[in-house]
Amino acid sequence: MTRLVNRDRSLEELERDRWSAPSGGETRLMAAVRELRRKPIGGLTVEDMRLLIRQDVGLAYLPPLAVEVLQNDPLAEGDMYEGDLLAAVLTRSAEVWREIPELGRDVRLIVSELAEVPPALKHDIEGFLAR
Repeated sequence: MTRLVNRDRSLEELERDRWSAPSGGETRLMAAVRELRRKPIGGLTVEDMRLLIRQDVGLAYLPPLAVEVLQNDPLAEGDMYEGDLLAAVLTRSAEVWREIPELGRDVRLIVSELAEVPPALKHDIEGFLAR
């Protein structure tokens, strides 16, 4: 499907980009993102992936991992609502899907096999399929 990645490495290591310490106040969200970038990607939870993907962080590495989860559980849930990981994946820019077209096909298949679409996902699915 996509390139193999060492899941024992963090986004910081994979991207070779260590974020400097904030010079001033930092939101709780950005502090969480900063910390998650240091965690090995193989140890990221559904919620961790949802949060990072929603913030457009690690998009060269995380969508394939998220799709693996979604293939087993299309409505995998982080801390927000049923299907929130799928929503995070579906709402990434078209550029993400141009970079890894086979992943987009996998997501289309996952969506097409949903027996019932939760109301919170309908708009995101329609937007993704319209691309």
